[in-house]
Amino acid sequence: MSRPELNRSTQLCISLAARPSNHGTRFHNWLYEQLGLDFVYKAMTTDDIDAAIGGVRALGIRGCSVSMPWKEAVIPLVDELTPSAAAIQSVNTIVNDDGVLTAYNTDYLAIEQLIAAHGLSRDQKVLLRGSGGMGRAVAAAFRDAGFAGTIVARNPLAGQGLAAELGWDWAEAPDGLGAPIIVNVTPIGMAGGADAGAQSFADEQVAQASVVFDVVAMPVETPLIRAARAAGKHVVTGGEVIALQAAAQFELYTGVAVTPEQVAHAEEYASRP
Repeated sequence: MSRPELNRSTQLCISLAARPSNHGTRFHNWLYEQLGLDFVYKAMTTDDIDAAIGGVRALGIRGCSVSMPWKEAVIPLVDELTPSAAAIQSVNTIVNDDGVLTAYNTDYLAIEQLIAAHGLSRDQKVLLRGSGGMGRAVAAAFRDAGFAGTIVARNPLAGQGLAAELGWDWAEAPDGLGAPIIVNVTPIGMAGGADAGAQSFADEQVAQASVVFDVVAMPVETPLIRAARAAGKHVVTGGEVIALQAAAQFELYTGVAVTPEQVAHAEEYASRP
């Protein structure tokens, strides 16, 4: 089976990111091809998020993935927030049904699945670095699964606010802190960024942890993940997050459910150099 030739009825899905990657484009288009779906997916960026979301509505773009820094900025631009987005006031997926824009947060759904899949124990405290849109999604998923912990964020307003919502503690810097589960939800370690070669938690914190979780997916083997593997720790990678959240987006856009095997193949293709 293969995707039909492009035609006037082909449905378009896009991503909006400050630093677009090929991951979503390759993941979604691989599945369209394998399943014979009349869709095409394109990564984009913008300097005008209001106009971009207006274009999604006006042009009949079926789906739109939203990345940093617009996960909260798009909220007033959509018509409806589903519980996954409303609970944390952060959006990463917009579905367009004949001009009605509905917002979801598949990051939250992916973290929820990974907590269960990796058998993480709610008896273990979490030290989570980051307080942006993705940070809110990850922290809320842990909180809703019964975990307690500490938010580390340089911005006191964002950090203290998120910690207060969760009923967690807050710290401005990770220095001297430790926990059985450490989670990076910042761009530290992300390819192309100013801190691409940096490690979001010190070796001492990795040594104290049982589980090391980094949501950065470009690359999957971040400095933190490499340090955790070298120390023999249980790791959860950003590659796992991005695959699960992309699969959830795919189903929302197309109405077609995919198998774990199809997701694994799509992720393997999307992650090739």
